[in-house]
Amino acid sequence: MAKCAVCGKSAHFGNNVSHSHRRSNKMWKANVKSVRVKVGEGTQRMYVCTSCLKSGKVERA
Repeated sequence: MAKCAVCGKSAHFGNNVSHSHRRSNKMWKANVKSVRVKVGEGTQRMYVCTSCLKSGKVERA
């Protein structure tokens, strides 16, 4: 599972609850992309969530 290198967002877990209230496992995955990011003078490939990309917390290479 990928994890955002900026904010640490990753998958989280819970339960699907049916109408009869039976429960089964559920997983919500973060929208994480592998992008090339400017780090110092060079570039580096890392996993970043789309909310960090949209807010401008990282600069794409």
